[in-house]
Amino acid sequence: MIESGLNWQQFLRRWQDEWIPDTDEAEDLEAGGLTLSDLALAAPPATEEEIVAAEERLGTRLPPSYRNFLKASNGWRVGAPVSIYQLGAVHEIDWFGDPSGMGEICRRALTDRSTEQEVLLAGMWDRALRLETDSDMSHALLDPGDTDEDGEWALYLYQGWSGELPERYPSFRTYMEETYREFHADRAGIPGFVNDTTRALDADVERARREALGGRWETARELLAEARRYGRPSAHGLLRQIETLSHRGGGLGFGDLVADPRYTDDLVPATAAAHLAQHRHGDFPDRPALGAETGEAVRAAADAVFARVRDRSYRYEPSGAFGRAVDEAREAARWGDTDGAWRVIRAALPSWSPPGPDLLAPLGLLADPVLGPVVTPERGRELLATPRAGRPGALPEPVPDLDPPGLCWLTDTPRFNAPYDSYRCLWAEGVEPQALPSLIGEDGSAGLTAPPGRRDPWTHRGPRPRDEAAPWEDRAVLSVGRTGTGWAFGFDMAPRMSPVGTFFVSPAAAASRDGRAVVLWARRARTGGLSVFHLSVARHGEELYAFTLRGTDVTRSGPVPGTLDPERLLDGVGEEAHEQRLLAAVEAEFGLALPRLALAEGILPELTTRSWNRAPRRGEAYAYATVRVGPRTRPRPHTTG
Repeated sequence: MIESGLNWQQFLRRWQDEWIPDTDEAEDLEAGGLTLSDLALAAPPATEEEIVAAEERLGTRLPPSYRNFLKASNGWRVGAPVSIYQLGAVHEIDWFGDPSGMGEICRRALTDRSTEQEVLLAGMWDRALRLETDSDMSHALLDPGDTDEDGEWALYLYQGWSGELPERYPSFRTYMEETYREFHADRAGIPGFVNDTTRALDADVERARREALGGRWETARELLAEARRYGRPSAHGLLRQIETLSHRGGGLGFGDLVADPRYTDDLVPATAAAHLAQHRHGDFPDRPALGAETGEAVRAAADAVFARVRDRSYRYEPSGAFGRAVDEAREAARWGDTDGAWRVIRAALPSWSPPGPDLLAPLGLLADPVLGPVVTPERGRELLATPRAGRPGALPEPVPDLDPPGLCWLTDTPRFNAPYDSYRCLWAEGVEPQALPSLIGEDGSAGLTAPPGRRDPWTHRGPRPRDEAAPWEDRAVLSVGRTGTGWAFGFDMAPRMSPVGTFFVSPAAAASRDGRAVVLWARRARTGGLSVFHLSVARHGEELYAFTLRGTDVTRSGPVPGTLDPERLLDGVGEEAHEQRLLAAVEAEFGLALPRLALAEGILPELTTRSWNRAPRRGEAYAYATVRVGPRTRPRPHTTG
C-alpha cells in the first residue's frame, strides 16, 4: 500500500497518524503520565541549508531518498519492535568508522570465489554512514560504495546481537517502507488498530479470495503476499494454500485457519502430509506443528488425523459431486492410471465448494496416499487456475499426461548408483489385478498387500529374508496394477536374485489362465548395455515361446515370432540401443505399458509371488554365497550341475 512515487510528507504523516503503542510502549506512557503526542515519530523538516552543511561536513552528497526524507522529517523515532529506535537528525549522522573491526573479519573471509556482494559487504564497514542515534546494539548504515543507477546507496541493517551478517536494502526508502510494514505487522492483532491502510489491505484480501476461486491465482498471490507482509489476518493462511498447491515445497503452516473446524478436514491432513514428507527417512517423526494455538480437542483430532496419514489409512472424502469424483479417481489411481485419475478430478473441480470463505482449494487431496502423488506441482497450478465454487471463468490449458506411453521409458530412468540394474514384470490378459494372487501368489497368500508408501523404486531393495524359504527360492515382490489395454500387471524393480538361471521357471503359464501372459526380465551389465533379456509368452496355461538373450547368445524354446526375434531386431543395432529396441518390440506386439508415476510414488498394492526358481533336481547342486559390495551385503546365487 505504498505509492510507486513516494511522497515523503504524506507517507510519514500517515505513519504518524496510524501509530499506536504496543504493550511495552503503552506501559511506558502510563508510567510516565504521557500522551501519544508526547511520543511523536517525526521531527520538523531539515532545511536545504542544514542538509548542504552536513554534506560539506561529510564530504559527499547524500543519496536522493534520504535527502527527501530529511526534507520531510529531520530524524525519526522508529520505536519497537525493530532494533533501531531513533534515526538521528542531519547534524547527528556521521561516518561509522567500523569500531569493532567487522570489515577486517569480512575481508579475511574473501576468496577468489567470493561474490560481488560479498566484496561490497567487506568494504562497507569502513566507508558506511551511520544514521541511528539510539538502538539495541544495532546500526543503520548507508554505503556510498554500493549504489544504483539512480544514485541510491544501499542501506545495511546490522544487528550486533544476532550473530548474523547485515540485512541489505537497496535504498533508504526501501528500508523505511519495510519498517512501516513491520510496524503494521507488529500491531495487527491489537484491538482497535484500524485505519485506511488496514481497511484497504483487508479489501485486497477479500478480492484475493474471489480471484483465487475464479482461477486467477497469480493475481491472488500478489495481493495476499503484500497483505501478509502487513500482518493482515487470514492473509498468511490463504497465501500458504496457494503456495502449497503451486510448489508443494517446504513446511506448512496455515495460521489460525487450521484451528477453525470448517477447515481442519483439509488443512490438518495437508499439514500432516507435508510434515511426513520432510521426515521421509525417519520411522516415527514428531507430531506436526499446526502453526496456531489450539485447544486440547483440536490437538487430539489433529493427532488422530496425523496417525492416519502416517500409516496411509487416511482417505480424503469430501461430500457431493466432487466427493463422488474423488472416489472414482482413487479407484483409477490405485491400479496405476494416475493420468485418468487426474482427468476425473480436473473435470469435477468446478463442482467443488468450500465449507467456508477461507478455504481456496481441496487441499485434503494432498494427504490421500493414493491421490496425493497424483497432484503434482504442475497439476496443483492447473487446479488453482480452474474456476471453482461456481465462479465463472475460462478453463486452463490441460497439463499433459505425465506417464510416458509403453515401456521404453524404462531405459531412461536413472538407477541412482544401484550396483546393478534389473527389473522383471508380468502381464496377464483378461483378468483383474485382484486375481493375480490366485494365479501366481505364494502358497497361503492372503492376497494383495497395502501399497508400500513413497520410496525410491529405482534402487536395489535388498534381500527379504524368509525363515521358511529354501535358499534357492526367488519370490518376487510385485507392484500390481492394470494397464489401459486390459492387462493386469506386476512389476519388480531390482529383484534380489540372478535372473533366468538354471532353475528359472517363468510364471507366464500360471498367469495365463484366461488369456495370454507375458513375462519380461531385463538385466544390465555393470559396464552398461544388456547383460540378460528374457521374454516368455503363454496362453491358457501353456507356454507358447520364450527366448533368453545373454550378450549375443540366444536360447529359444517354441516358435518365436519374427517381430520379436532378438537376432533380427538387433541386427546392426549398437549395444547401447538393444534394451530399447527389444522393449519397443514387446510393446508393439502386445500393447503393453507400465505406469511410471504410480510405480515411483508407491501407490500400487504389492504381491509376493511363488518362487521363480524351481527346486534343484537329483544330481543338481546349488551354491549360495554372500558377497559384500560397498556398504551393502546381498546374496548371490550360483548354480552347478
